[in-house]
Amino acid sequence: MTRIADYRDQLRRLANWDDYLLANSGLPGPRGNLELAQAAAEEGNQERFESWLAYTPELAPVNDPHEFLAFCGVLGLGRLVADGQVDLIDRLRPFASDPRWRIREAVAMALQLVGDRNPTLWLETAGEWAQGSWLEERAAVAALAEPRLLKSPQVIPAVLQIFDQITASLLDAYDRKADDFRILRQALGYGWSVVVVADPPAGKPRIERWFEVDDPDIQWVMRENLKKNRLKRMDPEWVDRWSEPK
Repeated sequence: MTRIADYRDQLRRLANWDDYLLANSGLPGPRGNLELAQAAAEEGNQERFESWLAYTPELAPVNDPHEFLAFCGVLGLGRLVADGQVDLIDRLRPFASDPRWRIREAVAMALQLVGDRNPTLWLETAGEWAQGSWLEERAAVAALAEPRLLKSPQVIPAVLQIFDQITASLLDAYDRKADDFRILRQALGYGWSVVVVADPPAGKPRIERWFEVDDPDIQWVMRENLKKNRLKRMDPEWVDRWSEPK
């Protein structure tokens, strides 16, 4: 039995989930209990998820165990959308701009659950968020940069188009010292490499265009991607060529 399956079994036996989740959340600490969160998302219902989402940043700040409940609530919404309650997809978007980094991660993971079952909605939602705030753009990048969802060559063109659009938005940034801008830049700093490796013939020409753009933040993003081992394993000579100082 996997850890997730074991946690699911434990939750089925409990009347009071909250105490169990809080005690086993892993918070405060460097890593929340992702396996338990996934189990709660699979076993819970909308009523539970909504009650957990009531733990706002004021009530459950970063690293507070109650933040874990909010994390589970966001992930649970993603599971409900994946199960067919597509009207709940709009409930996810505000959490993309949550000040807590774990909640922002939960949003990306929730959208990836949607991608497992409904790739069209996954791509459409990411495309909409790609036209939003920097943190919404960041959520789109993180949700798309997942290898398990990039196995079909049919999705790659749409993903590349969204990545192009978000990367281009850096050029128009009005405050490049803002934390939200930095967070988006960091996501792009690894996301491109994930997509390129998923389909090198399609991805390499697209990222090469950005290597040529004379902008300090675009260049930072591209250098960060070239440092990723996944690209070096894909084509070390190509990485070496583009890593040379211009």
